[in-house]
Amino acid sequence: MKKIVLILLLIITSFGYSQDNIIYKKFNSFELDSERIIKIYLPDSYDSEKENTYPVAFLFDAEFLFDIYVANSKLFALRDKAPEQIVVGIFQNQNEERYTDCDYSIDTGLPNNESNKFYKFIREELLNYIDENYRTSLFKLLVGNTLTANFANYFFIENNHAFNAYININPSYAPQMNELLELKSQNLDSETFYYLSSGNFNTEKKLKAINSVNGLLKLSENDKFKYKFDDFSNSNKTASIGQAISSSMGFVFELYAAISKVEFEKEIAELSPAEAIEYLEKKYVEIEYLYGSNVKIRESDIYKIEPIIIDKSNGDYLEEFGKMLNRLYPDSPIGDYYIGMYYETGYQYKKALKYYKNGYAKIGSDNPNADAYYENIERVLDKQRSEKLGFPVGEENIEEETDEKNDEGNN
Repeated sequence: MKKIVLILLLIITSFGYSQDNIIYKKFNSFELDSERIIKIYLPDSYDSEKENTYPVAFLFDAEFLFDIYVANSKLFALRDKAPEQIVVGIFQNQNEERYTDCDYSIDTGLPNNESNKFYKFIREELLNYIDENYRTSLFKLLVGNTLTANFANYFFIENNHAFNAYININPSYAPQMNELLELKSQNLDSETFYYLSSGNFNTEKKLKAINSVNGLLKLSENDKFKYKFDDFSNSNKTASIGQAISSSMGFVFELYAAISKVEFEKEIAELSPAEAIEYLEKKYVEIEYLYGSNVKIRESDIYKIEPIIIDKSNGDYLEEFGKMLNRLYPDSPIGDYYIGMYYETGYQYKKALKYYKNGYAKIGSDNPNADAYYENIERVLDKQRSEKLGFPVGEENIEEETDEKNDEGNN
């Protein structure tokens, strides 16, 4: 009866998700000596952006976690808070396989003979299959809930762990796991994210184990170990699953998102212009290195550091700033604008006019901001005429005009 229900479920959900690039696969595992159903989500851009590679999230308990994870991944990507992801879900609840898959020895807390087969299926078969058949980046996440969350930690504590992020939702920790996790967290030599959630809806025994792990991991001084703990005691166990997935996604992909007000105040506000430019370039290099996502510097981030470039060091770094933007956005007038501003504030009107004109040439006649941009040219022409006639050149408030331009761009 369960097999009939499963077949119907696959048919119904296949039609329901056809537009969302959902693939079902019966994976014939040598290690398990049986078939497993794998559910794969490919991002909307997968077919059109042939050069893109994508982080991969592997989910245990796909029947429960897959849809809610995919929904969050799409929302985060839409809001530019995370890169698009490939999502791979492993079915484990057709015949209560999860209990055999994730079992462990009471004496050692480590996988027993049966669960070791499931471990090898993931480590030696599924990971390789996904990498060989899809355009994956190096960044991989592993997500589990309760018993499967504990099982995810066996991949974390191995010598050459395969995942960059581990999401533990209400884990049912095995004996001695706290000591194994603490030791591993201290010895990491590559950046690794570890997320843990809990709440008072868990049993007293379970809470004790989770609190022990949290008490040890939060004290880690290893810069490579990125840790976050969430207590959802004001919620319930079912609701906390969705809350944990959303919170963990924000945590794991925090670097990817545009510069926030908190990040600016904490990391950028006191920097010099040269340091602010370096910070911005480094942020995007790290995004590409960590997530495999080739993202251009966002215009919103450019405007975030603009006041530092203009207000500090007498605007001496406007030219360097503009050249960087011309490399990134050769078809945009923004780089020429900043270089023009650099020469205008230095009273080199001929050069300023050249760059303002270059920028204006990149703006189409149908662009609503064309007239506003042309005012830069008119202003410099007026200054040139005044200078030739020997009249004092007025000091227009370029900063005020820049603020107006930013306001227009934000509306």
